Amino acid sequence: MEIMEQESEEQLILLPEPEYPLSQVPDLGEDAGLYMEFMMKSPCYDAIPTSCKLVVFDTSLQIKKAFLALVANGVRAAPLWDSKTHSFVGMLTITDFINILHRYYKAPLVQIYELEEHKIETWREVYLQSSFKPLIYISPGDSLFHAVYSLIKNKIHRLPVMEPVSGNILHILTHKRLLKFVHLFGDALPRPRFMQRTIQELGIGTFRDIAIIQDMASVYSALEIFVERRVSALPVVNEAGRVVGLYSRFDVIHLAALKIYNNLDISVCDALRLRKQSLEGVLMCYPHETLEVVIDRIVREQVHRLVLVDEDHRPCGIVSLSDILQALVLTPAAHPRPCVLGVYLQLSPTPSPPVAP
Repeated sequence: MEIMEQESEEQLILLPEPEYPLSQVPDLGEDAGLYMEFMMKSPCYDAIPTSCKLVVFDTSLQIKKAFLALVANGVRAAPLWDSKTHSFVGMLTITDFINILHRYYKAPLVQIYELEEHKIETWREVYLQSSFKPLIYISPGDSLFHAVYSLIKNKIHRLPVMEPVSGNILHILTHKRLLKFVHLFGDALPRPRFMQRTIQELGIGTFRDIAIIQDMASVYSALEIFVERRVSALPVVNEAGRVVGLYSRFDVIHLAALKIYNNLDISVCDALRLRKQSLEGVLMCYPHETLEVVIDRIVREQVHRLVLVDEDHRPCGIVSLSDILQALVLTPAAHPRPCVLGVYLQLSPTPSPPVAP
């Protein structure tokens, strides 16, 4: 896509290229842009629930207490408030917990001093090492299309919705919330024909170089893969290569709740047995199943991904929320049909810094 000259102070939004080559971009047919246009017309405010929980941490809070609070409140991330600058400066996520364990874990039963004693601001100074990036956020009046774009372009999983006048955070948008919105309110749209095509036909998902882990491997080995491969979950396979579980980043945070993060030499299999029943398990799909069936299953089970398996339950891919939103919302805009090219180039003003509450 060619970059157009700016005639004002507005900034051209360049859409991210799909991770697959252009020759492999799914051809969804004539109604490919249906959900994209729907998300362009829907503001973020429409996706904010009437009642929800929002946990905010001050950067002076101890890291250990912060992660225990995440577990106690059943949330995966929290905005960070700096009382010195009177502003939101970032997010504390499960990725931070994983990075702390990966960096400072030494051996079983050896206390991780940095986790026990450090404050959030200390960890940010050590980990970010002065390369602080501004908090990525979106306004309630911005389109849900821009929300999908921001999540995927920046490779983040949490997008704060910030009220521009007060600077207050109203909600945290996620891939799961956005797909659920499409699933619920997209029923008012004509049902696109590509929803009846199979996952194999459409090629939606990751099918090569899948990161997996053996059931008897250590939890620390799983952390190494999370950090090095930057994946969100690992299909767990047995000696026969069949999928027997799914170990996700979210499972790692419960090491804090169980107070066993000082022993990361336990096997992934044992860690899966220890987690609560309410946690996300392994859900699978098959290449012959349709996109509609896959989306219905993800939304119904409230999971972030399905493991694509063959008839012998051997892993052959991952279909994630990000993959689906990329295909339904962003790919039609990144590779529009010539007759409607002008519709998909969206201009938005450069966001100004929020006013501190």
